[in-house]
Amino acid sequence: MKREIVAIYPGSFDPVTNGHLDIISRGRSIFDRVVVAVSVNQEKTPLFSLDERVQMLRNATTGWDNVDVDRFEGLLVNYAADRGASVILRGIRAVTDFDYEFQMALMNRRLQGKLETVFLVPAEKYTYLSSSLVKEVASLGGSVEGLVPAEVLQKLQLKLKTG
Repeated sequence: MKREIVAIYPGSFDPVTNGHLDIISRGRSIFDRVVVAVSVNQEKTPLFSLDERVQMLRNATTGWDNVDVDRFEGLLVNYAADRGASVILRGIRAVTDFDYEFQMALMNRRLQGKLETVFLVPAEKYTYLSSSLVKEVASLGGSVEGLVPAEVLQKLQLKLKTG
């Protein structure tokens, strides 16, 4: 019997962007299951609560049967082991992402030798896109339509009282 290959796609997703959804969509065509793991990061002050981020991701991935959305805190390698994952899925937009992600991949490998990291490059139209940039543009009254799911756009506008 073939073993199911589970990939963990971790991040803060504050908020989820269409770039994230592009990586999830392509990841789900490669792996048997993708677990989108929304992290609790004590060093960041998110715009959206953990529950809001999880719900927005669940709504955005409705109908994708092999995608689960979950939350996690602590070491990613421990979470991956708990979920039976053998792969960490990461998106790389630019060389600066690669430098950071490469270090993380090596540390994760050191901590859990059987856990592989797979990097995907987003669709060209999303290579510049980040949650931070979306929040900044939206907070200054700029349009982020087409960069985030419609529900996220509405929630951003309500939270920031713009547009």
